[in-house]
Amino acid sequence: MNLQHLKYIVEVEHTGSITKAAENLFMGQPNLSKDIKDMENEIGFKIFKRSAKGVVPTDRGLEFLQYAKSILVQINKIESLYKDKRRDSVNFSILIPRATYISFAITEFLKKINTELMLNINIKETNSIEVINSITIGEYNLGVIRFENNYDQFYMSLVNEKNLKSEVLWDYEYSIILSVDNRLSDRETVTQKELDQMTEIVHGDTSVPYLSSAYYNKSGKRSLRQISVYERGSQFDILTRVPDTYMWVSAIPDEILRKTGCKQVRCSDARRKVKDVLIYRRDYKLTQYDREFISDLNGLIANLQASSCLHEADNTQI
Repeated sequence: MNLQHLKYIVEVEHTGSITKAAENLFMGQPNLSKDIKDMENEIGFKIFKRSAKGVVPTDRGLEFLQYAKSILVQINKIESLYKDKRRDSVNFSILIPRATYISFAITEFLKKINTELMLNINIKETNSIEVINSITIGEYNLGVIRFENNYDQFYMSLVNEKNLKSEVLWDYEYSIILSVDNRLSDRETVTQKELDQMTEIVHGDTSVPYLSSAYYNKSGKRSLRQISVYERGSQFDILTRVPDTYMWVSAIPDEILRKTGCKQVRCSDARRKVKDVLIYRRDYKLTQYDREFISDLNGLIANLQASSCLHEADNTQI
């Protein structure tokens, strides 16, 4: 077994196909199959099994792949120490949920960085399970996980099990976002019954299969009309162009709402409480840029909280 073999199995898992992995690795499929079989014989168990969707890891294979990825990440970091000898460089990596306010904070943070510095910036939007797994193996330095409060014990137990540090950024209630052209846009609050007559937009990969097969509303019934998307650009396009669509979201900065032609309202009878939690490895030392970003993000959260309080006060006076 060598590092090249570890790269092979990681690529096979990524593509779900030995044929596709061989193409990406610029090698013949028979040779790749033989190398994987030799590795399986050496370690004494199957890494992959065939399924209707291609090849998928076995249970022991998944565990083996976690170690393989961790080794490759550490090797890449060691290589970067001698490949990049410049000290005037910015290294920043973060995994985040599809949260507009966090993305907004990142862009504001990046605008302040000296453009003459060498940049190594990695930002990825994904679901909470992938965030935890990627932070654990050191693929990214910072991560933000998002979950509804009734899943608190599950996620925080997983964070502790992976020996990760955590900090609650924001504990809040989801609100509804819809187009300013929506028939309900003149309202400050809507009801679940009204939402049931509309089409809900959801992020299609955020559910945890053994916890929830899909998004369920407070009544326990799945939305009858639902559109799944996998990045935020699509959600705004659909909200503004497809009539009677809505989405549950965290607070969005007013600047973004104006640019996208959207509005946020509250749902009066289906309150969904959510947490956004910052995580990173216990052995990871926060850099100057990490600390600056976290400070900026906390500042934005404070501003959004203050704005929300002002809006609620105005509505009460009315």
